[in-house]
Amino acid sequence: MIRIERIWLASEPMDMRAGTKTALARVVAVFGAAQSHCAYLFANKRANRMKVLVHDGFGVWLASRRLNQGRFV
Repeated sequence: MIRIERIWLASEPMDMRAGTKTALARVVAVFGAAQSHCAYLFANKRANRMKVLVHDGFGVWLASRRLNQGRFV
């Protein structure tokens, strides 16, 4: 099980073609480093896709979610 202690939400949209390296580079640019047991959420401009970057203490995980209808609020 992955333990998440804090969740950070990006305030600017991100290109959903971005992979793990690009998302991690954005986290490093904003926070200085990815912190262990933290999740970083990114959405696209239309808010119908979301990516989550999780640092679990050993490495990073990247998951994505796409909505068929509606938007993330």
